This record gives sequence, structure tokens and C-alpha cells, in this order.
Amino acid sequence: MPLTVSPVRLTGRDLVLREWQDADLPAMVELFDEPDIADRTPLASPFDLNAAREYLQMIHRTRAEGQRLHLAITTDGHKPLGEVLLNLSRGTMGYAVGTAHRGQRLALRAARLLTDYAHQVLELPRVLLEIEADNTPSISVARALDFHPANDEPERVEGQGRALVLHIWAHDARHA
Repeated sequence: MPLTVSPVRLTGRDLVLREWQDADLPAMVELFDEPDIADRTPLASPFDLNAAREYLQMIHRTRAEGQRLHLAITTDGHKPLGEVLLNLSRGTMGYAVGTAHRGQRLALRAARLLTDYAHQVLELPRVLLEIEADNTPSISVARALDFHPANDEPERVEGQGRALVLHIWAHDARHA
């Protein structure tokens, strides 16, 4: 019997976080086809319409399987400005904001909404961020959200043709 998944739409902090739709494909290309996104994420590069279609299919599949939640960051419920995501089994969160939309604290506000949702609705005891040591903007977001460096060993992964060392930051439910 297939799993029924209700759509998630989170509002607050002058944002609307909503699930990605087919009509968002051109916006995904605009947001994710940039060097900084390619360098810091596992997304395809170049990120063209084909890559966007494949990514959206993966988003729909993993959502239906109850594995992941990918939400478009919007201020109006329509135009995507970035993405915030949560791996539901591991409790790891990630975010990306298009270059043209940075400087508005979108990542901070979206990550706060999703962290609160993870603790209060999904009842996850801990939310994690995996951040490279030189990713100053993401470290600033983590600190502003009261995440703290975890005692976990850094995770070593291969991404975009280079080895990444991701440091683990944690936010525990008791701090929510």
C-alpha cells in the first residue's frame, strides 16, 4: 500500500516554505546553476533543465518514501528564492539561497522554521548541520540558530570531484 504524504507548507518569519512543483523548474535552474552552489552541494553542475527535472523527480520520490523533505524558500508562497531540506531519518538539514537573494537572512529564517518544525511536529530530538570549516556564512547561520559543534567526528565525503570534510553542528530539542 503506498504511503500517503500530506503536503508541508510552513509560514512564519515573513516566509512561506512550500514543496517544489513542476512549474518551478526554470527557477531551480536560475537558483542552482551557479559556482558557489556547485562547490558546496552535491547538485549537478551545470544545473540545467534536465538536471532540474532529475532533481525534482528525486525530491518527489524521497518525499513519497518518507525519507526527505525539500521546501522552496519563498516570501510570497510562489517565487522560489532558495531551498531548505531535511533528511527525516538522519535529522540533517541543508539550505541554499540563490546569489541574487542573499543578504536577506533567508537561510537563517528558513532554517529556524524548519528546525522548529523538526522538533515540535516531527519530534526529532536533534537536528544536524554538516558544514565545511571554511563555509563562514553557514557557520554564522548555525551560530545564530543556537546550533553548537557536536562531538561527532567530521564526515569525509567525495563531492564534485573533491574530498569534503564536513563538521557536524547540532541543535537539541531542549533548546527549541
